[in-house]
Amino acid sequence: MYRRQIQLIGKENQDILSKKSVLIVGCGGLGNSLGMILSCIGLKKIVLIDFDEIEIHNLHRQFMFSKDDIGKNKAKILAKKIKRCDSKIEFIAKKFDENLDIDVDLVFDASDNFDARKRIDKFAKKHKIPWIYASVDEFVGQVGVFKKSSFDLFAHKEQNTRGQMPSMVTLVASIEAMLGIKTLIKKQEEILYFIDFTNDLEIKKFKL
Repeated sequence: MYRRQIQLIGKENQDILSKKSVLIVGCGGLGNSLGMILSCIGLKKIVLIDFDEIEIHNLHRQFMFSKDDIGKNKAKILAKKIKRCDSKIEFIAKKFDENLDIDVDLVFDASDNFDARKRIDKFAKKHKIPWIYASVDEFVGQVGVFKKSSFDLFAHKEQNTRGQMPSMVTLVASIEAMLGIKTLIKKQEEILYFIDFTNDLEIKKFKL
């Protein structure tokens, strides 16, 4: 199944991936695309967390959901929908208000608020594991790898959620997934990417 991937990263790295477990916090737009990608790279376990229910306005950018899923918990439905590739992968769906003390190797942020990210950062620091931060706001996205650096370095304000294009969400999710894969199989430096597609595509890179 993973022949083309193994051609790129090698059998040794594929074996490493097969022993790794990850947590995705948030199963909306970013979480849908992340789950779709990560479920087909040969991981050991994927844990999905979200307290929210699916609504009609979610469907245009949350590709794994349909109208039949409206009113159901996002994490539970996404866990069912992404089982298409590998039956060996364990999928666990939890609500965000449940115990976050989970044994994983990496955390993916697919939330849309800073309180959740602070909890992710606290969890990651406690367990000495890296986490991948991601956000999308209109035509701008950010993706970063956090290890020792604290998320509190960011001066931020909570703001109302603004418009999003499905293509921008999937672009950011793809970059987040790629950084996550590199973090799992090799030494990945702490980094922050700023992606601006307001006009022409512009990507800026910052070391944390």
